Amino acid sequence: MKHLFLLIFSAMSMTSFATKPLMIERQGQFPVGGTTIERPGTFDPDTFTGWTNPVQDGQTYRCDHAFARYQIPVNAKKLPLVFVHGFGGDGVCWETTPDGRDGFATLLLREGYPTYVLDLPGRGHASRTSAEVTVKPVADEEFWFDIWRMGLWPQWNEGIQFPKDSLSVSNFFRQMVPDLSNNQLDVAALDAVSQKIGDNILVTHSAGGFPGWMAAMNNPQVKGVVALEPGGFVFPEGEVPEPLPGLTGGLAGVAVAPERFMELTKKPIVIYFGDYIPESNATTLGGSNWEVRLKMAREFVKAINCHGGNATLVELPKIGIRGNSHFLMQELNNDVIAEHVAQWLQQNNLAD
Repeated sequence: MKHLFLLIFSAMSMTSFATKPLMIERQGQFPVGGTTIERPGTFDPDTFTGWTNPVQDGQTYRCDHAFARYQIPVNAKKLPLVFVHGFGGDGVCWETTPDGRDGFATLLLREGYPTYVLDLPGRGHASRTSAEVTVKPVADEEFWFDIWRMGLWPQWNEGIQFPKDSLSVSNFFRQMVPDLSNNQLDVAALDAVSQKIGDNILVTHSAGGFPGWMAAMNNPQVKGVVALEPGGFVFPEGEVPEPLPGLTGGLAGVAVAPERFMELTKKPIVIYFGDYIPESNATTLGGSNWEVRLKMAREFVKAINCHGGNATLVELPKIGIRGNSHFLMQELNNDVIAEHVAQWLQQNNLAD
């Protein structure tokens, strides 16, 4: 049985991403997956009933796809990275930072990895959806400031790596997008990506973590998973830990067939968690929300390794990387974390 271990990061081996030239051989974008709704009847090209309420008879509506933006560097590595965003946003969270520095995807692109940044169905450029939803202007930014462990508004957590100037804070919340999906389409979209591009490594964040596990079980093309603070976890039937209570509803593991779970043991997995997560008895919503997820992550890693897999949990403060909120890939030290990921990929034979 493999034991849980922390990947020790050596600052002596760090390189400066910013000084490396970036040469792109090919780039583009495409929709992937989705469905087409076909209305019965015959299309009448001579009938006009207004720009927003046409007669739908005989017409089609393409929807429920994901949208991918890709960049292939010169002398690219073999395995591309597929970036999966979480709740409230789209792929922009991987492409830039609130203060305009290189995003996580760009940092790893500089390391030679082809990158595919996704907008999941119903988000961003993939907002053409079959779900019937109403978008309302819900004022909630101070709530998420707490949930994402930036602090308790208007007080920042001490030592936070998030850029705290007013423009960066505004930019961060303005990158959020409406969720127009029915939240049932993400796994199918990730399956479609693997079928289109072939072998790949998933890089997930937050609510994108759970569909990432599902897609990794579904697709042998997924050769590894890098998960930044995933929101949920799967376990073999009969081995699901007890649910963990918490101030935001707690967390329960999800049972899957043992043979499906075993697919996760065939590929390297690394999970990262940032700072400001209490070990127990959290008194804030954000602290409690991520206390239970970190604890469940420990159980998940144990389960993977007990079944012969290769899973690593990296708790950043324990290796001297401090000050990270839930959006660690967008913070002032995102280059340090990206370098750590690059080293893990190298050590697990995913960097050829």
